[in-house]
Amino acid sequence: MKRDRSTPRATRGILITSLLMLAAIIGLIPFFWLICASFKTSEDLFTSIFLPWMNLNRLTFENFRTLFASEGFAGWLVNSLFLASTHTTIVVALSSLGGFALAKYDFKGKGPLMVMMLGTMMLPGQVLLPSSYELMHKIGWVNSYLALLVPGSVSVFGMLLFRQAMGGVPDELIQAARVDGCSEFRLWWEIALPIIRPMIGAYTLMSFLGSWNSFVWPQVILQSEQKFTLPMALANMMTLPEYQANYGIMMAGTVVSILPVMILFFVLQKDFIAGLTSGAVKG
Repeated sequence: MKRDRSTPRATRGILITSLLMLAAIIGLIPFFWLICASFKTSEDLFTSIFLPWMNLNRLTFENFRTLFASEGFAGWLVNSLFLASTHTTIVVALSSLGGFALAKYDFKGKGPLMVMMLGTMMLPGQVLLPSSYELMHKIGWVNSYLALLVPGSVSVFGMLLFRQAMGGVPDELIQAARVDGCSEFRLWWEIALPIIRPMIGAYTLMSFLGSWNSFVWPQVILQSEQKFTLPMALANMMTLPEYQANYGIMMAGTVVSILPVMILFFVLQKDFIAGLTSGAVKG
């Protein structure tokens, strides 16, 4: 008599799903607390953990109104959106071009070049801060967005990531396109990029998130308050006396800073997951 193996598998699946749901709930508790705190008054912030269940009418949008009414906040938000969007567009385009060249072209010095690229990834970014600042000072880019966009436009990690993804583009397809008179730029744009679309979505989200949350380098370079990014502005607001005791406004600012990343994640969710798992199955 054969044993029914479906029952243990179903039980194991239910157990794993339950554990994952429990872990997700635990991980979301701080985020839920943050959202609740952004809608509470200063008095309710320390009297109730999440929401004042006895009187939900005490919830208020005053924290958000005060935040956007404060001088410069809307401009800081626009600055971050501009820098993150521009940086993401440039770095994704250049990384995909570099990855295409590394994957589909054979040229002299390709091996040593890749070894050197890997070597640069072993250097912590903080080590290069003094020399990078001195370079920006000499060329006159201190307090300029060029100092944020140009050095960060080339990503070794991105090029190696796209090189791995470009390996899945059939060489026969590229050769056939060349026979039909397709230029090298069109090979990258019309042949390679559509095939690796999931990787583009994944790397776009990672690049936007890294640029959006960047704090140390903008803090070093930007000196004019009008050019501040949102992370810099929130950090500076915490030092002002009028905001130090009003935690609700700080929570509201944090919620606003999270929203663009959340929206982009939901838009690119399928591509992000497919891009991360694209190399998991071969054959």
